[in-house]
Amino acid sequence: MNGGFRVAGDQGSWLERALYGRSLAHWADEAEHADRTDLLRLKVLRKRAWALRTHLDRLIAKTESRLRPEPAIERPLGTDWFWRPSLWNEIQSPGIVTSDRSVLCKDVMLFHDCTLNELGVQQIRNRDAASGTAHAMQIDVFEFRGGFLSLAIELPAEAVQGIRRKHLIGLTLTMDAERPQRVFARLNLRHGPNTEQLLAEIGDDRTVEFDLAYTKLNEARAEKIWLDLIFEDPRMNRIVLRDLTMIRRPRAEI
Repeated sequence: MNGGFRVAGDQGSWLERALYGRSLAHWADEAEHADRTDLLRLKVLRKRAWALRTHLDRLIAKTESRLRPEPAIERPLGTDWFWRPSLWNEIQSPGIVTSDRSVLCKDVMLFHDCTLNELGVQQIRNRDAASGTAHAMQIDVFEFRGGFLSLAIELPAEAVQGIRRKHLIGLTLTMDAERPQRVFARLNLRHGPNTEQLLAEIGDDRTVEFDLAYTKLNEARAEKIWLDLIFEDPRMNRIVLRDLTMIRRPRAEI
């Protein structure tokens, strides 16, 4: 006997289902009557709803990562590091961008110098079968009175561990846009007081390889790597970044 509780893997116990049903009915009723609810109670409900949403978003993110495994990253022979930023696999909450420096998630920031707040960023469900990631990032740009719009993506510490000038760092970007959009990628590598920079335009194949042999990298002092994605003249465009992956591999010896 299990005291009325069902075993793991079924629909849960009768008590759990009853509590869920009551909670669902309660919040459905509150939402239905929110336009007529007393303002003092409405403030309490808003606070409770946000607290509940925080936990629900965490639960959804964790279930997504387990029930929908992260798609594989193509890794050429010899690849010793590979990575996909969290924005494409975990639930985030970016919205209308109201400042020139907005944190979109723990490893992605958006920068711009637009004087008008006619710029919106949102995370959307990714329905592109070719990509397969759980989420995509959508940037809506209207009138853009500025000189630059860029994403700064901070690579994890593992990317710099054991790095050598013989390494190539590869970037693959899957992107849609309502009108043709030029995108440049700039790799920044800090070593001691100096920072090396490599710049390349992302072509039609949406891939770039940065050859560290063209830098003056002090391997013993390598500290940090970040990537800038720079969007040229983005006004009146909708840009959807379906996926972004990076790898590191040694250059083939001659």
